[in-house]
Amino acid sequence: MTATAPTLRFLLRHPAHFIALGFGSGLAPFAPGTFGTLVAIPIAALLRAYASDVGFVAAIVLLFAVGTWAADVAGRDLGVPDHGGIVIDEIVAFLIVLYFVGGDPLHQAFAFLLFRVFDIAKPPPIRQVDAALKNGIGVMVDDLLAAGYTLFVFALVVRLVGNA
Repeated sequence: MTATAPTLRFLLRHPAHFIALGFGSGLAPFAPGTFGTLVAIPIAALLRAYASDVGFVAAIVLLFAVGTWAADVAGRDLGVPDHGGIVIDEIVAFLIVLYFVGGDPLHQAFAFLLFRVFDIAKPPPIRQVDAALKNGIGVMVDDLLAAGYTLFVFALVVRLVGNA
């Protein structure tokens, strides 16, 4: 099967497509990963408002598991294992970042910029993982690594500059 651009019809054809395409954010005509990452912000706000820390983490773990399945199904159906429209990986990874960064809008904005840089640039070993694992778990793991880089740099900047 050759790669196809996801459409609204594709999004609604299977629950895995809806999840993998970030509830529709992956249909953005440009920068779908950026739009997908933004979806994590209101989800994190809801989790902060209505769930405990354990509930927040449980939601991330559940979404990671469901996202792995959904990314695998959607990637096969699109003909590209890590199609740009698949953004559940960005959502889950940025939820992890937001869990640790907290609710401060300036911290979230800085973390957002860091995450997008690492997700796009794919420094080692992100690029190698992305190239080696061509399935749902590979789609998800490379963004977890980008989240790790984000959290490390965020913590370093907070430590060096102070908790502004």
